[in-house]
Amino acid sequence: MNSPASRAVTALVVFSILALAVFLFWPEQLYLWAKAIHVIAVIAWMAGMLYLPRLFVYHADVPVGSPQSETFKVMERRLLRAIINPAMVVTWVFGLWLAWRGFDFSGGWLHAKIGLVVLLSGVHGYLSGGVRRFAEDRNQKSSRHWRIVNEVPTLLMIAIVILVVVKPF
Repeated sequence: MNSPASRAVTALVVFSILALAVFLFWPEQLYLWAKAIHVIAVIAWMAGMLYLPRLFVYHADVPVGSPQSETFKVMERRLLRAIINPAMVVTWVFGLWLAWRGFDFSGGWLHAKIGLVVLLSGVHGYLSGGVRRFAEDRNQKSSRHWRIVNEVPTLLMIAIVILVVVKPF
């Protein structure tokens, strides 16, 4: 049986081969493929960023050391490491390339968008700290706190999408 690490390496190798094939055989399509990969990564990142604090809401209400608490720890760690972290990296890499290639880093809307993505990355860091604190049984935040935190990625996402689609300035 393959370990999660070997499956991840296999997926990265396959992805790299496909990316190289696009670059070599269809260079005129590279920008569109990069945009598609960026959107897919954003969706995965946002799915995780919306689900992780919801797990914290439920985790905060169960006793430390309980079977439920231990299950939440596994779910949170796997979600962060297998989905949220890689998706954020891919989002940033392809997003910066698209900003450079497509817009030469110009436009007020683009600067505002990048600023909001920096804030979203800060929320990502905060949630990563939450995973660590829950794993160490040191969470001091209430489920109400995590319910409020759960709304922050949604608000940032709405503002980012509006900036990208409407380009108001």
